[in-house]
Amino acid sequence: MRFDRIRLQNFKCYEDAELRLDSGVTVIHGLNGSGKSSLLEACFFALYGSRALDTTLDEIVTIGAEETVVELYFTHGGDSYHIRRRIRATGSDARTAECVLEGPGGTTEGATDVRSRVTSMLRMDTEAFVNCAYVRQGEVNKLINASPSVRQDTLDDLLQLGKLEEYRDRASDARVGVGRVRDDKQGALTEVDEQLEGKEDKGLHQQRNAVETELSEVESKIERYEQNQSEAEQSREEAAEVIETYEQKRAELAEVEEDIDGLRERIQETEREREEFAERASECREELTETRKQRDDLVDTLGIEAGNELAPRVSERIEAVEAEIEEVTEEIRELSVTKTEHDNEAERLASEADELESTAEQKRTEADELATEVSETEAKLAERRERLDEMTTEIEEKRAAFDNAPVGVGEASAYREEIAEELGEIRERRTALAAELDNERERIAEAESLLEAGKCPECGQPVEESPHVSDIDERREHVTELEAELDDTEARERERDDDLERAKELETLESEIERLESDRENLDQILDEREDTIEEKRQRIERLREEAAESEEEAQASRERATEARKQATECKEEIAAANKQKAELSERRDTLETLLDVLEAITGLEEERESLQRQRAEREEVNDERRERLGELRERRSDLREEFDEDRIEQARKQKQKADAYLEEVAETLAELEDRLAALQGKLGGIETEIEAMEELRQRQAELRETVERLDSLYDEAEQLEEMYRTLRSELRQRNVESLERLLNETFELVYENDTYSRIEVDGEYRLTVFQKDGEQLDPEQLSGGERALFNLSLRCAIYRLLAEGIEGTAPMPPLILDEPTVFLDAGHVSQLVELIDAMYDLGVEQILVVSHDEELIDAADTLVTVRKDSTTNRSTVERLENLQGIDEQVLAAGSD
Repeated sequence: MRFDRIRLQNFKCYEDAELRLDSGVTVIHGLNGSGKSSLLEACFFALYGSRALDTTLDEIVTIGAEETVVELYFTHGGDSYHIRRRIRATGSDARTAECVLEGPGGTTEGATDVRSRVTSMLRMDTEAFVNCAYVRQGEVNKLINASPSVRQDTLDDLLQLGKLEEYRDRASDARVGVGRVRDDKQGALTEVDEQLEGKEDKGLHQQRNAVETELSEVESKIERYEQNQSEAEQSREEAAEVIETYEQKRAELAEVEEDIDGLRERIQETEREREEFAERASECREELTETRKQRDDLVDTLGIEAGNELAPRVSERIEAVEAEIEEVTEEIRELSVTKTEHDNEAERLASEADELESTAEQKRTEADELATEVSETEAKLAERRERLDEMTTEIEEKRAAFDNAPVGVGEASAYREEIAEELGEIRERRTALAAELDNERERIAEAESLLEAGKCPECGQPVEESPHVSDIDERREHVTELEAELDDTEARERERDDDLERAKELETLESEIERLESDRENLDQILDEREDTIEEKRQRIERLREEAAESEEEAQASRERATEARKQATECKEEIAAANKQKAELSERRDTLETLLDVLEAITGLEEERESLQRQRAEREEVNDERRERLGELRERRSDLREEFDEDRIEQARKQKQKADAYLEEVAETLAELEDRLAALQGKLGGIETEIEAMEELRQRQAELRETVERLDSLYDEAEQLEEMYRTLRSELRQRNVESLERLLNETFELVYENDTYSRIEVDGEYRLTVFQKDGEQLDPEQLSGGERALFNLSLRCAIYRLLAEGIEGTAPMPPLILDEPTVFLDAGHVSQLVELIDAMYDLGVEQILVVSHDEELIDAADTLVTVRKDSTTNRSTVERLENLQGIDEQVLAAGSD
């Protein structure tokens, strides 16, 4: 896996930043607090979201911003992917507004789903990522300081051995579950055995045969008694029929007598109605007289000619008056509409005048504010023009510093590099001369010692002609020459040191000139733009004042039109009042005509009612005549029924019925007893049959349970074997991983820590770490010095990384190796060993290594250098890439980091 590009918007101290990341070693450096680590945190956050943060989402959003966007482009397994996360901070808490992962296989949306997909791709969750690939600032000793159990759990999770433990736990749970079910089934089988034994002891089949025999005897008795019962019921029915006939005639006689009484009452009631009809007819005659008088009075009042068909003529008059009322009403409606239109027009024009006056006032106010703003801006522009002149003077003064300089403006960097290169050559020459001088002085001292002794201390021969002493004078001359040359070289070095300091000053001065010229150009451009803006505002002021005057004129015209509209509305109101008076008169006449029409209708109704009463009275007389004839017929039928009764026959039928009822009651009790006995026998037989069926079911259940217990025994053994297999497999894999980790850790540690102190490192099955010295003494890693302990832990991290890469190569490429401030616990010597470790990891196939550091030795080892700077004014950071850094002078890098 390789990070290709990270893009940030309002992420912590980055307002808008984008950085391309390539394969190889990339070093991110800058001053403390400039935002170096934030770049790596952004990559980590892009992959895993809020789980990757030690803080809340609110704290990654730049202060004052409403939204943060983080985009990471990366390559995984040869395919390209892009993650975009957008955080909104407009409410009380920041929240994820957008989270999208695009790549082969489609698009994944949502923070949870994206994190799950990344975890699946890398086979690492957030915790595993920081324990393997991402050494965060201050956590370089995290694994070495952890307890063996924590270290064991961490490494087991990284190596995915935790899955085997999870599978073993599942197998154990399955085994325990199967054991519980097996025990339950075994208990159920024992219970079924006991129940079956109890039922077999009862002799159920013999009991069933005895009950069936007794049941047959009872059924025969019931059949005989039911036949006798049927004969008694027939005799009772014949007697009941005789009695029923007698009762029917008796009921008919009672009904005839009741009908006679009813006819008498209805005849009397009808006669009363005829008298009431006669009284109501008399009342109608009186009401007709009064109503006709009221009609004549209304006719005189209205001036209508009396005669036939008066009602139609009154209706025609009503319709004519209503037509006049409708015309007047329509006229009132039209006048009201016209008045409303005039009122609305007057109100609209008045409102329009108010708005125009308000608009004129607003425009005058805006013009005055713009005029004030123009005056203030002109004053500020004058001040900035003075600042522009000051910047020009400052630039000229700084350029004047180059008048007596060995180079001109724009040549300082090249001059500094030239001096630095020459100074390096001089220093190399000085070092060589000093070494040669020390060597010659040692040889002269040795020769002088031999001369003083007179003979060689080893062979005892004279030393006068020995080559060690024969050229002693030449060597002394050569020493004199070397001393002179060394003095001359040191003098030249001091001169070049002064020249280099001067070159650095010129380079700094050159940067300041460049910055000032850029600031002057920007300020000049801003001033030109501000002057154009001032001119636009002056034109705007003039337009606003003209528009204000026009609005006031329009407001005056609207007020005059509003006055005329109110006058027209008043005229309409007077016309409406006259029309309403006319409408009231017409309404009064229409009411009088309607009253006359009601009176005419009442007269017609009374006449019709009187005729109806006379007709009903005659009809009632005819009905009563018919009722009197029916009454005579009923009296004759009553006499006939009284003559048909035979009391002796009725008494004989009653005795026969009583005898049959007594026998039926007796036989019913006997049958009930037999039915109860039959039911009891049937119930008993059913119970026996049920128990026999239950016994057969128990035998079937017994066979099933035995088969189930045998299967569960087999399944329990299989689960136990599976649990043991996972335990053994995990132990074997852990041992293999321990051996591989120990080998890789020793290889990695030897690459960067070749000395005579330590011989090897041992990792036991519980991941306890032991360092062996050359003398065989064992040390706990915590007993190492601070730098050695940090280097040891980095070696452990790299070994774990290599172990994971070897273990899953080809299926899940490893993420970049990320080291955040790994030198914080290292001295200069250990930093060199760290550089060797990084080079070794790259040579071993780690495609991308990202290091945050300000150490110059690490910077020298980088393929790509990323510089992070923070503007002290805006508190915002920016990033810049430098590539192909091998061989760049350390002084250049030092100056860059400053």
